[in-house]
Amino acid sequence: MSKVLVIDDEPALARALTINLRAHGWEVVTAADGRSALDAAATEHPDVVVLDLGLPDMDGTEVIAGLRGWTSVPIVVLSARQHGEDKIEALDLGADDYITKPFAMNELMARLRAAVRRAATGEPTATEIVAGELVIDLARKRVTRAGGEVRLTPTEWGFLELLARHVGKLVSREQLLREVWGPGYEHEHGYLRVYAAGLRRKLEDDPAHPRHLVTSSGLGYTLVP
Repeated sequence: MSKVLVIDDEPALARALTINLRAHGWEVVTAADGRSALDAAATEHPDVVVLDLGLPDMDGTEVIAGLRGWTSVPIVVLSARQHGEDKIEALDLGADDYITKPFAMNELMARLRAAVRRAATGEPTATEIVAGELVIDLARKRVTRAGGEVRLTPTEWGFLELLARHVGKLVSREQLLREVWGPGYEHEHGYLRVYAAGLRRKLEDDPAHPRHLVTSSGLGYTLVP
């Protein structure tokens, strides 16, 4: 049985997470603020941490920094913050994954299992994605093509970064719009077509026949390594 530390100050959500996680065989420890979360991590030795960024006594990013000062326990952020800058900051500080609210419980379970599995096998979290002549450095937020730096706008980076963190997997149009542009944009599919075309001009040898940024018509996009 794996142990998860749930850090969230919303009692209803913490209770729902506890019930669902226990039903799936997890041992659950909860904390409602940053200080008690850091104490619980030190005494309970969880296998994975689920962390909300909006805590009453300190920002969740401070909790990430505090944990990373002494432990490599996997941290999965579960936050209502939709902006790409928040995600990048959390991941740069050492979070292993980032899920935005609202979320599907089965997706959270899958992410937690993957995080624990990586930690158990010593598999590192990829920070550099290679696709042909493209190198996407997630830690430094830098893209090179055939050794030359590619200049991206913040929105282009958000689009590409989300695909890179799910490299080889289909990312739905709705998830891209929600996570890059924000809630309420899930049906603005025209944004995706415009930005995908712009990225292909910068990243692909033949933008009309892309090899790396591939569209699945009506479904979403995949970054092919």
